[in-house]
This record gives sequence, C-alpha cells and structure tokens, in this order.
Amino acid sequence: MTYWALNAIFLAVVLATVVIASIVERRRLNWPALGITLAVLLVMTAVFDNVMIGIGLVAYNQSLISGAFIGVAPLEDFAYAVAAVVGLPSLWVLLGRGRHERGRAMLKALFVSSRPLSWINTAFPFAAAYILTTQRIDLTLVLGTIYFLVPYNLAMYGINDVFDYESDLRNPRKGGVEGALLDRRMHRPTIIAAILTNIPFLAYLIVVGGSLSWLVLAISVFAVVAYSAKGLRFKEKPFLDSLTSSTHFVSPAVYGLVLAGAIFSPQLWALLAAFFLWGVASHAFGAVQDVIADREGGISSVATVIGARATARLAVVAYLLGGVLLLFTEWPGPLAAILVLPYAAVCAPFWNVTDADADTANRGWRRFLLLNFISGFFVTMLMIWWRLTT
Repeated sequence: MTYWALNAIFLAVVLATVVIASIVERRRLNWPALGITLAVLLVMTAVFDNVMIGIGLVAYNQSLISGAFIGVAPLEDFAYAVAAVVGLPSLWVLLGRGRHERGRAMLKALFVSSRPLSWINTAFPFAAAYILTTQRIDLTLVLGTIYFLVPYNLAMYGINDVFDYESDLRNPRKGGVEGALLDRRMHRPTIIAAILTNIPFLAYLIVVGGSLSWLVLAISVFAVVAYSAKGLRFKEKPFLDSLTSSTHFVSPAVYGLVLAGAIFSPQLWALLAAFFLWGVASHAFGAVQDVIADREGGISSVATVIGARATARLAVVAYLLGGVLLLFTEWPGPLAAILVLPYAAVCAPFWNVTDADADTANRGWRRFLLLNFISGFFVTMLMIWWRLTT
C-alpha cells in the first residue's frame, strides 16, 4: 500500500465526518479560522518533518511515495495535518448540542471512558520501540500506533469502568479526566465498542507478526481484560494489581520491539525493567488516594492491604530503583535516569500519609498526570539527540 493510498483512508473518513456534520447539524465550519490553523500546522509539519528526516530519525520506502517533496519531507506527510485540522472540528460539531443527543452522549461517554490523557502512555512506547528499531515509517507503525492510542485504551479503561461501577459511585474522583463514571446504560455499548474497535487492528497485527509477537500481544490483551473483568479481577489481587497495570504500559513497547525484530541485549532488558518499575510505582501511588473508596466498595488493592503509608513508600523506592537500572543502559539511558527524580519527588511528601487522609494524595496524582507529558517531551528529545549522535 502506498502512502497516498493510506492517506486516502484517513481523508475519506474526514470527508465523511465533514459531510455528516454539515447535514446532521446544519452548521458550517469556520473556514477562515481553520485556514489559519492549517497554515500554522503545515509550517510546523514542514519544519519538524524536515528535521526528523534530515537527522535520520525516520525514512521512507522510495517505491511507496510519490516523489514530490517539500525540502526532504514527502508531500504525503502533510495530508495528516489537513485531516486533523478539518476532522477534529467536524467531530466536535457532531458531539456538540443539537439533534441526536443519545448518539452524541454515547460518543462522549466512550471518549471519556478511554482516558484521553493516557492515550500517549501506551501509543508512545510502541511507536518509539518500533521506529527506533526499524528506522522507518510504514503501515504497521501507523496502524499499531493508532491501535495502542485509542482502541487499546478504550478496552482497558472501558472494561474497568463497567466492572468498577459500584465502587466508582463512592469515589469522588470519578466523572472527569481521572476516570469516567459510566452510566449503567452505557455498559453494554462500551463492551461492544471495545470489541469492535479492537478486532480489526488485532487481525492486522496478527497477520504481519510472527509467533513471538503473537505471544506478546496475547499477554498484553489478556492483561487488559484480566485487570478488571469479572471472574479474573487482577486489580483485586494485591501486588498482582500493580504488576498487571505496569504490563499495560510496558507490553506495547515489548511488542513493538519484537515486531520490529529487535535484539534483546542486557542493556535493553535493563531499560524495560526500569520502565516496568515505573509502571508498578505509578499504579501503587495511584491506589493510595483510593484506599477509602476501595474499602467501602469491597475492592482489595496493594494500598488497602499494606496501607497508604507503606504503598506511598513502595512507589518512591520503585521509582528510584528504576532510575538505578537506567544507569546500566546504553547512552543516553543513564541521562534519562534523572527523569525518575521528579516522580519520586511527587510521591515523597506522602511518605507518612495515613489511611485516614490518603485522599490528599490526589494532589500528587494530579501532578503525576502533568509530569507524564513533561517527561515524555524530554524522552523524545533524548531519542532525537541519540539519533543525531549515532
């Protein structure tokens, strides 16, 4: 499949969204504003695309591109900017007030349930692992990244919201960016949507993969289901809950490496182990703030069993151990060890937190959500710098 053929798929979806928005809502898009936005985004795409290609971070199969360039950036790359600028406002119109309230309410509920703030936490590890190993952009990278960006998260968090409904009713954090309070009427549609959005991507990934990648993908998907689904409920098995949650974020990276044919050196294993400790620490700290709500809802977790204080201390130690492991990775891995210090600093003020005031840890958790984006930026910069110096 050529890149223009791939673009055609995205642009067809965008065109359909624009037409539906115009017909159903009878509202015109603000084309002058979109034009200005598009101009800015196209310039940014030209600049950063040329930089990434120029330093060798990405490459293209010459037989799959048209041969038209802006600098060294293929013209095809700019189609995604057009799709984003036109498609997102059209989707916003469809989700706004007007007719078909039930359909919009369902889309909004699915959107919130998928935890948009966490999409990057699973898509980035896969994309980074795959592109750094293959050093190319291809259809598998695009579809795999899309899968771990949205469908994977809809399955992970949607299933969680369905089976955690009773405890979520007692949790004041639910109903916003930190988690959806999913109406009972949305439980069945959420499960169906998770299945329907996952199957096409999984089918493709199975076709392009091999036996080892199938195994890693199966473990990843099983962890997503087992964490929350009735009859498994790994989230109610203390310590296994943190291990399973960490698997949610590390397994996409492992899958990307295996799918790309990476060689697993001791340094790479140390890097993955450090990432896994980060996941364990993050889940454990997140459980601290929910001690009271989980106990009232009859849910066991690492925090309800060993207490808020011990769990907060576990998170700090796990973060720091992850940083130590990074010191044994290939450069610039040791430099990335610095990035664990802000996480430990966020948790440290709750070193002596009690169960009674465990909900105060939510202040640290909100900082953690912001810290993920900041750390992601610096990790990306380190990746680009590494490509420049190798």
